Amino acid sequence: MPRITPCLWFDNQAEQAADFYVGIFPNSRIVQVARYGEAGHEIHGRPAGSVMTVDFELDGQRFTALNGGPLFRFNEAISFQVDCATQAEVDHYWDKLCAGGDPEAQQCGWLKDRYGVSWQIVPAVLHRLLGGADPVRSERVMQALLQMKKLDIAGLERAYAG
Repeated sequence: MPRITPCLWFDNQAEQAADFYVGIFPNSRIVQVARYGEAGHEIHGRPAGSVMTVDFELDGQRFTALNGGPLFRFNEAISFQVDCATQAEVDHYWDKLCAGGDPEAQQCGWLKDRYGVSWQIVPAVLHRLLGGADPVRSERVMQALLQMKKLDIAGLERAYAG
């Protein structure tokens, strides 16, 4: 089966970002760092020896971080969803990924980290609460969710219960 590896384009912070993410998620590691050489300097303009790509894993999911320059920026059209079993997990990932990020981008379980990458920190129970057979209960959950920045499992469950 083909493996799909997201590639994240950074200006020049690929190594710092990979280290940041690896420090947050369990079972994570830097796999390899590749550096620019003299070949292609007229195209990439990067000094020989500087970091080109960092291959890393977050809880077993492979990623590549590329120092490609300031041409492209992250936006909310792509985000990474982190499913959390407990409120403690929600709190952990929210607090760690928010550190140094954009407070204006925090809403409904979404956040933007210090590198501009968008994340959704989602309690696993949310799928059941929103997708239940009772549309009135699901609507109450959605209304509660829309009032939250970081999702609160107890608050969502209270809304579901009515």
